[in-house]
Formats: sequence, C-alpha cells, structure tokens
Amino acid sequence: MSADAPERTRRPAIVAVDDEPAVLAAVARDLRRQFGERYRVLRAASGEEALEVVRELITRGDQVALLIADQRMPGLSGTEYLVEARKLAPDAKRVLLTAYADTGAAIQAINEVALDYYLLKPWDPPEEELYPVVQDLLTTWESGAALESGGVRVIGHRFSKPAHDLRDFLARNRVPGRWLDIERDGEARELLRVAGVSEEGLPVALMEDGSVLERPTVLELAERLGVTSQPATDHYDLVIVGGGPAGLAAAVYGASEGLSTVMVEREAPGGQAGTSSRIENYLGFPNGLSGSDLARRATDQARRLGAELLTVQDAVTLEVEGTGRLVRLSGGGALSANTVLIASGVSYRKLDTPGFDELTGAGIYYGAALSEARSCSQQRVVIIGGANSAGQAAVHFAGWAAQVTMLVRAPSLTKSMSNYLIEQIAALPNVEVRTGSQAVEATGEDGHLKALRIRGADGAETLEDTDACFVFVGAAPRTSWLDTVVARDEHGFILAGAEVRGAGWPLKRDPYLLETSVPGVFVAGDVRARSIKRVASAVGEGSMAVSLIHEYLAAA
Repeated sequence: MSADAPERTRRPAIVAVDDEPAVLAAVARDLRRQFGERYRVLRAASGEEALEVVRELITRGDQVALLIADQRMPGLSGTEYLVEARKLAPDAKRVLLTAYADTGAAIQAINEVALDYYLLKPWDPPEEELYPVVQDLLTTWESGAALESGGVRVIGHRFSKPAHDLRDFLARNRVPGRWLDIERDGEARELLRVAGVSEEGLPVALMEDGSVLERPTVLELAERLGVTSQPATDHYDLVIVGGGPAGLAAAVYGASEGLSTVMVEREAPGGQAGTSSRIENYLGFPNGLSGSDLARRATDQARRLGAELLTVQDAVTLEVEGTGRLVRLSGGGALSANTVLIASGVSYRKLDTPGFDELTGAGIYYGAALSEARSCSQQRVVIIGGANSAGQAAVHFAGWAAQVTMLVRAPSLTKSMSNYLIEQIAALPNVEVRTGSQAVEATGEDGHLKALRIRGADGAETLEDTDACFVFVGAAPRTSWLDTVVARDEHGFILAGAEVRGAGWPLKRDPYLLETSVPGVFVAGDVRARSIKRVASAVGEGSMAVSLIHEYLAAA
C-alpha cells in the first residue's frame, strides 16, 4: 500500500493504479478533493501492486468501493488487472482510464470484466468529466452495500414459499437486510434461541428495534418497515397503476409537467424489468445496468420531481362515473382522479406441468428471483424460456451455479432473443441450451425440488437432478381487475387508439393514440395489445401517455 495512504479507518476504499507517476498523482489528488471525506483513496504503480492492495483490504475485512485502472501498463494491463481484482472484490465498481486510441480495448472490456465506465485522459475539468461519473458509481455501490449491512434479518427454510416471498420483497424493494438459512447458518439457530422462537414460528423477521415477527406476511413486514404509505390527498390529476418502466416514466413526466401524480405498485418499483440481472440494450447505458438499478434511479427521479409512490398496494377495481375515475385498492382505500394510466404489465405464465404448482417457491420460481442467485452456488439450475429475460437470467446464474441448462421449446433462440445475449450465452462454458426441449414433470423430496423430467427434441425423456428451476414463459396481462370496464383482446391485453372505435368508444371525437375504450383512461407498456416487449418502448409509451393526458385535460 502506498506510503502516503492515510491511517486505516473503516471508510471504504477507492484504489487507483497507473504506471505514470504524474497521472497517478493527478487522479488521486482529484479523487481526494471530492470524495476524501467519505472514502480512502489508495494508490498503486502497477497492476501487481494494486492486486496486493486489494487483497490486503479484503483480508482485513475492509470494503472496496471503486477500482480505477490505466489500460496501458507494463506487466498486467488494466483489463487483466480488473479481471483478477474482480475475483477479490466482485461488488466494487470498475473504471478504465484510457487514451482515445485505446477506446476499442475499453469497449471490449465492458463485456470481459463487466466494466462500469471508461474515462478518456485527460479528464479536464474534473468537475465535468470525472466527478459526475464517480459520484454516480459510488451512489450505486452505496445502495448495494447498504443492503448487505444492518436492517432486518429474516430466518427461514430456503425451500419455504413464505420465506422466499419475504426475501424477494426485501431484495426488490431494496430494503437493507440479511437472509439466514436455518439449515446452513449456525448464526440463524443461535438467533432463534436468543429470541425464544421455535422452528414452528418460521419464517421469522428480527427487526432493528429488537422486535420479532413470527410468520409475517409480506404486507405485515412492509407496514412494520414503513415501505407502504398512504396517499397525501383525496384527488389527483393522474393515477398510474403499475410501477414498471412505463409507469415510472409516466410518473417522472407527469410530476415534472405539473400534474398531481400518484403511482400504485403491487410488488416493487421496476415491475418485471426490475428483476432483470442486466439490461444491455437500453439507450444511454453502454455498459448496461441491472433492472433494480434502473428502477432505483427512476424511483428517485420521480420522487424528487414530486410524484407519490404507493408500493405493496394493488388496484382491485376501476370505477367510472361521468368524468370521474376511481381506483379502489387492495388495502381498502381508493384514489380519485381526472385520468388513469394503466401500466400494470404482465406476469410470467404459470405452467400446468405436473409437480410445478406444488413446488412453486420450493425450488421452482417464476421470474428471475435474483434473491436466489447466491443460494444456487455450485448447484444445477434449469431455466425455462427463450426470450431476453431468460437469457439475462442464464448469464446471471452462470456466475454462481455449477451448471445452467436452458430449455427452449422453439428450434432456436434467434426469433425471441437479442443477438448480444445469444453471443454471451454461447461463450459461457457452464450454460447449455437445449432447443426443442421442455420439462414434462417436476419431482420433489422433503418438500423441495429434486429433479425434472425433460423431453428432448428427439422425444426421449430423461430424469435429471435439479436444484432450482426458473420459469420465463409467456406473458399473462394483469387485467383481471378491469373485467367489463375497458375493452380487451382475446388474450386479455388492453385495446387502445383506433382499435377501440368499434369496441364501445362513446364519444364523437377519435380516441387518442394510447386511450382505452373509456375516455380519460390510458394504457402503456406490455399490458397494451400489440405492444413491443422492450424496456425502451415501455418508457417511450409512458412518457407519450402524459402528453396525451395533457391534451385530454385541456379539452375536458
């Protein structure tokens, strides 16, 4: 560690490495000037020396927040160093310093080392070229680090559906907390003994104030943690149902353009996209970002601009009377509004395969279930599905599981999955793609998944040991709460625009582009009939809907 490093404190570390002393001194100086009060800035003159610094920090139990490395160095290059450093500090953010001529290597490093950003030298002025980038990366790192320390502790059986639901709720709502497996963690058993709770009371939530919740529901835990909230007023210009990309975009644009706006989300901000391990084709994020990170950024933005967000609430009915619109909530309350935007999204289709229903939450999961990833370390994972969500999950779980098997009913991935994902999957040695294949039965043992019977493209069936199975098949629209209210197609997706002219449209004027069969009720995102199932298109529709809502209100 460099001689000029400050005395060891518990502040997280930023490690900078460059073989040019002047450049290294400049980056360390600029970083200390802006971030020195919260972070230690440590220097190294080579990749080998920097690895020793990182290794020493991890050995002492210190946190490493950011790694900044020059690309051209003797010995280990910047990318080679970051490959090794990532093994020691996998959660640290990674930045490559490069000259203009080396931008090709930097772009290649995005995939090779999951690079978070590359900076061109010189970064002058740092207030514009360096500090905003580093601040954004540190904010993202801090949000993840906070989830790993303090907060609520949940103790339960890994293959318990109630325990899984609590874990998933904490992870998706980014609530600081720890999961303790009663079978694997001695600490879990000791905490139960101290709390005086028997295993019959599992799952158990140990709160920061010392209170103990036995077998809490998600709603009970949410209320105790203060995640749920009540509406501030009785009436709004705009009520948004659904907190996925379309709903979040509408909340941002609605609030920023002066509409009193409230968004209702049944699970967690981000919707189905919020469970994606990495979205790499979203405009403006060349390094990609996780669904949860996108949801966090959008949620913070919407709240800053004045939108209200009500989570762990579900819309149960929509009532229309004259120009009034009333959304009744699962908690018993109701939201009155001039306009409503339906962005309730879709759910993965439940499979009627024998054994799947009984083992759901006990080895079989619908969606990415990122909270399960670490539990799958060195295990056998099966992913069912062939679209982008399945591909993203395969890449994510490949970093933990010993073997990942994708079951795809189609003859290839090309029609349903983006090419960048197909290439990534092909490069992973522990991922096997079986086209023309499907699971025909799930069997359990001691209450959790033990094996899947798989039928291959040749019709032959094999029974294969499986530790966890994640399903990403089909899209069932969340529109049952709208029965008899708005026009839908034969699959339950909501009709809009020109499609509703012959489906009960009551006015002489033409419906707006995203307007449903009920004037003043709009739709955006995956729940709309014929929508494009991509994050960018959902964001576009959510923002477009606000513009149309302004037109509707102006003409009302």
